[in-house]
Amino acid sequence: MSDTWAGALQVAALIFLLAVSYRPLGDYLAHILTTRKHLRAEKALYKTIGVDPEADQTWGVYLRSVFAISAVGVLLLYLILRVQHHLMMALGMPKMQADLAYNTAASFVTNTNWQNYYGENTLGYLAQMIGLTVQNFVSAAVGIAVVATLIRGFTRNRTDRLGNFWVDLTRVLIRLMLPFSIVFALVLIAGGVTQSLGDHMTVVHTVNGDQSLYTAGTGSQEAIKLLGTNGGGVFDANSAHPFENPDGFTNLIEIYLLLVIGFALPRTFGRMVGSHKQGYTIVAVMAVIWLGSLAFSTFFEMHHHGLDLATGHAALEGKETRFGIPASALFMTGTTLTSTGAVNSTHDSYSPLGGGAAMVDIMLGEIAPGGTGSGLYGMLVLAIVTVFIAGLMVGRTPEYLGKKIRPAEMKYAALYILTTPAIVLIFAGIAMALPGETARMTNSGPHGFSEVLYAFTSMGNNNGSAFAGLGGDTTWFNTAGALAMLFGRFLPMVWVLALAGSLARQRPVPESSGTLKTASPLFAGMLLGTVLLVVGLTYFPALSLGPLAEGLH
Repeated sequence: MSDTWAGALQVAALIFLLAVSYRPLGDYLAHILTTRKHLRAEKALYKTIGVDPEADQTWGVYLRSVFAISAVGVLLLYLILRVQHHLMMALGMPKMQADLAYNTAASFVTNTNWQNYYGENTLGYLAQMIGLTVQNFVSAAVGIAVVATLIRGFTRNRTDRLGNFWVDLTRVLIRLMLPFSIVFALVLIAGGVTQSLGDHMTVVHTVNGDQSLYTAGTGSQEAIKLLGTNGGGVFDANSAHPFENPDGFTNLIEIYLLLVIGFALPRTFGRMVGSHKQGYTIVAVMAVIWLGSLAFSTFFEMHHHGLDLATGHAALEGKETRFGIPASALFMTGTTLTSTGAVNSTHDSYSPLGGGAAMVDIMLGEIAPGGTGSGLYGMLVLAIVTVFIAGLMVGRTPEYLGKKIRPAEMKYAALYILTTPAIVLIFAGIAMALPGETARMTNSGPHGFSEVLYAFTSMGNNNGSAFAGLGGDTTWFNTAGALAMLFGRFLPMVWVLALAGSLARQRPVPESSGTLKTASPLFAGMLLGTVLLVVGLTYFPALSLGPLAEGLH
């Protein structure tokens, strides 16, 4: 009962913090993305890299810029991991094997942070800091830059220019990610998260010698890991490790960090399109999905069949006693509905339907509120689909924010919706067809299939969390997983940027009596129905073979 009340209080505190952050952070983000003034440090950087900050780019040039910085990021991170044994503060760690280094480089550049390795036993401090942490900053900023471009597609008319990627990226990094990460790193360190660049910390002296633990610069890496919805932990236990997440206070701050930008971006959207009601509609749908998922997963972790679980009053396996069931389910809901992937409990140990809820959260496309930027652009694509469906119902050309939704826009929206499920299901199907790879499953039957399905759902949607029973450090899983993460990150960006370009070239359509009111409870309900319908039609057959089959057994 005490855990229940503590969990309820933590949910209430979290909602309060997110609510008071919504307006100031959303407005600040809108200012960052729209102001024409450049800071002195930004001007110096533009001059150094040869960028004209006043030059707008077409969607194709913007996309090539995204590809360029991402390709360089994969290459540099791969090289760092392969030569880390020659770097300072390597702590005697050997170089990472080639296929694992490729998987890890793809993972962190795509904002996935899937880890097929044990952090404290694989990476030295410098590889963590100049390799992984740098990509935590850059990959998060790229997502915000892309959604800014889609919003400009609605606000600009009769043009093929959508902004400057290098300006958007620089501003998000310098004005948002860096200062916020510094502040919250200090908050976490004050709360007990470790921060040290010394060698292993000696924690106890025994007759067999000193027992020591890896510490790293955990606090500084933890802040951006969560703020940027990255999720890769310094330690294999991730945010269940007491060095990363010591108590209920840090647990609350960490959940807040992984949600705050995603929930503030609808305010940014509303401000940029000139209608705060549009932002309220989007954030309301996000909040309903988030609260519904939280209630569902918490219920099935607290109440379910089975004598052993009924006697214990809850599914306690895989949960940290520091947090209890409600706070664990709260973290799980936040991390799977964003592209974070950090965990403070073992998702593989959840009840079948509780673990299934985590999988469905990711399958939704992580739109409630989703990753930094990617959640909002995913929701806006679904809003376009909703408007199109409504237009078919009444027999008129659908419009959204003054732009017609024509066949060209619907093709891009359809490609966006179909790309990730195709990646997930194709790779999961291939994995299940390879006897050597199915041998890597700890469990057989529906739960074993759930482990594989969850893995590719997580990688294809750039989440990074996992069902712990799958041993994925094989050449095939590392290679296939890297491809799933790269395709899952960049193919949807192609369709989003192409959609933005198509919208920006249009003439604005004046609102009429027949225009669907998209800032209304009716549209919010339609959008929610579209989200659930799209996921249900796409993934239900696979879910029926995994968590549903196991949960109804």
